Amino acid sequence: MADAARTTHLSPEAMGSFDAEGNYTPRTIVDDDLGDADLEKAMGDSIIEFDDGDVIEGTVVKIDRDEVLLDIGFKSEGVIPARELSIRNDVDPAEIVSLGDHVEALVLQKEDKEGRLVLSKKRAQYERAWTTIEEKKNNGEMVSGPVIEVVKGGLIVDIGLRGFLPASLVELRRVRELQPYVGKVIEAKIIELDRNRNNVVLSRRAWLEEAQKEQRGDFLQNLKPGERRKGVVSSVVNFGAFVDLGGMDGLVHVSELSWKHVDHPSSVVSVGDEIEVEVLDVDLDKERISLSLKATQSDPWQEFADSHAVGQLVYGRITKLVPFGAFVQVGDGIEGLVHISEMAVHHVDLPEQVVTPGEELWVKIIDIDLQRRRISLSIKQAAEGGEVSEEYREAFGEHAYDEEGNYIGFDYAEGEFTPETEAQAAWADFAEETGTHVVPLKDADGNDIPPAEGEAPVEGEVAAAPAETVAEAEAPAPEAPAVAEPPA
Repeated sequence: MADAARTTHLSPEAMGSFDAEGNYTPRTIVDDDLGDADLEKAMGDSIIEFDDGDVIEGTVVKIDRDEVLLDIGFKSEGVIPARELSIRNDVDPAEIVSLGDHVEALVLQKEDKEGRLVLSKKRAQYERAWTTIEEKKNNGEMVSGPVIEVVKGGLIVDIGLRGFLPASLVELRRVRELQPYVGKVIEAKIIELDRNRNNVVLSRRAWLEEAQKEQRGDFLQNLKPGERRKGVVSSVVNFGAFVDLGGMDGLVHVSELSWKHVDHPSSVVSVGDEIEVEVLDVDLDKERISLSLKATQSDPWQEFADSHAVGQLVYGRITKLVPFGAFVQVGDGIEGLVHISEMAVHHVDLPEQVVTPGEELWVKIIDIDLQRRRISLSIKQAAEGGEVSEEYREAFGEHAYDEEGNYIGFDYAEGEFTPETEAQAAWADFAEETGTHVVPLKDADGNDIPPAEGEAPVEGEVAAAPAETVAEAEAPAPEAPAVAEPPA
């Protein structure tokens, strides 16, 4: 009974089997699945053979801080150093692979000094990526990948290998801050490929331009010369300024920035300025837009021509002497030429014999050529007198001019006079102190009015005021022509 209680239960897989006659057949330990194949050949086929540079597959069996072990069915595991795991620098191996992952690796060394098989995951990735990238470049396709690093001059994009994206090609216009792009997945076009140098250059701008090509076509078709559009200055260069019109940039050439001479575009506009421009030309083939800022502003030459006439006297300043005459500034951004023959009644060999740069004087307008933007002036004819242009009449007072604009003067000492400016008040005080006329007066018929008792000024001459008296006036009037010279 005791023996019956200790019956042992054996697993049916632990032993063979018995037939009906009680004969025992042992359990098959190894099935013969070779068939007619040769055993030695089968053993040879099961051994992996490879050389340096081959790409093999394996399974991740261990992850350390400095390396990863890969089971490739070889006599020993392959070792992938951490630096050979990814094209990214200084990464944690655990962030790149996980236990059980099936990965490809390139054989760097079948046996190093320690007898280990050294592999590289990133170089296997390079091999696969180069083939793919070459095909995409040949087909004109785009590549995409995350930005992994900011380097000098641009960004590094992971496209299976390290693709360089220059800063100037990140957007449609150059960006200054690149750090915000790190981690973003972007699309770009391959513009340069050199496998021998392991060099890939990308352009996101090219991708953006192609993506917006259809939109640009519609934009250009709807843009007509003569239109005025508002835009923002996107960049300033030596030859002008680019303006973003809300889809495309147009160029305002330096000659179209202002009616005045411009030394550098930055003296007129700055990046970020919102301005109104006029469309000058649209080149559909080259996709270029020519703009003008000065076309939206008043033309000072037109304004001058509208407010002045040939024969009028204007006050100006000598800006430059040339062998054939002198240039005189007679308005804001307006210069006219006094030819050497119009400088004096006598013969003049050199302009510097008559005038010097910076000198201020009266000149007479003898011609206005608005189309060629030229004004001819005369110092010689200004000495003969004439109508003073309207903007100068206020300086002397309207009472000192006749209906034709000719200066007739005023007796500050004897007449009933209320000064309109400090300059007039200074001359009135001077006249009162000296008891003299400033200029001879004329009646409505042009006849001279006799001077005050005790004084006989000569026609065309003016009594000079003390220099300190004129200096005290806030806005002293310019010296008038000799024939009817108002206070200086």
